[in-house]
Amino acid sequence: MKILSAIALLIAVFHLSACNTWAGFGKDLQRGGEAIERSVK
Repeated sequence: MKILSAIALLIAVFHLSACNTWAGFGKDLQRGGEAIERSVK
């Protein structure tokens, strides 16, 4: 039972850290797109 709990905890930690990483990546990508739009105008 302890092994299953440890595996579930690891999966949750990796999932949450991946979500934060992708959210940050999306914001950076959006800012890059806005900078390109400003330079085109």
